[in-house]
Amino acid sequence: MDIPWSQIATFSTAGLSAVAAVGAWRAAHRSASTAHTIAAIERARRLEERRPQIECSLDEPWTDGQATLKVDLIGPDSLGHLDALSVRVDNDDSERILLTPGGGVTQADYDAHIWGPFRFSPGINDSDAEGRNTAEFPMTVGRGRPFAMERTRPGHWMTGKTYDSWQNDYRNEPVRLVITCRLGEDTWVLSRQIPNPPE
Repeated sequence: MDIPWSQIATFSTAGLSAVAAVGAWRAAHRSASTAHTIAAIERARRLEERRPQIECSLDEPWTDGQATLKVDLIGPDSLGHLDALSVRVDNDDSERILLTPGGGVTQADYDAHIWGPFRFSPGINDSDAEGRNTAEFPMTVGRGRPFAMERTRPGHWMTGKTYDSWQNDYRNEPVRLVITCRLGEDTWVLSRQIPNPPE
């Protein structure tokens, strides 16, 4: 059966229109995807350029194990300030799981205990009751804030472990800090390790 040329032309025009529509959709989709990728790259670049420059120092402790941690926001100047900054004392690298509960110790005790040489003095400078975290506070570039710290002690369940032997275990271990900074929708999480000062 012969198909008239007019119908063939109509089919061809319709087919070309469909192909063109699909091509236009693909191009628009690629363009939107590219724009999204470029925006994400630009946001990451901007976030990195404004990454807070934090310096931390710990003075030599007094005879009772008390010390002062100084946290300074030294830059970048373009950052201006932070809406919120908080500091958390981190544990050493060991993972501790309570295998045999009992004897007045729980996994919660293990998790709350600070496995390192220093903690914040509980309840001082807006730190929590365990000496693990500070409250959030605003910070301006070029300013700093001191925090009272104290040497940690063995857990109440560590029978036979003295303060001196506990601290001796951490003699060469750094004080580990995790600092969370926030400005608007931007958030940075920074880690710092400070040498454990001699007693």
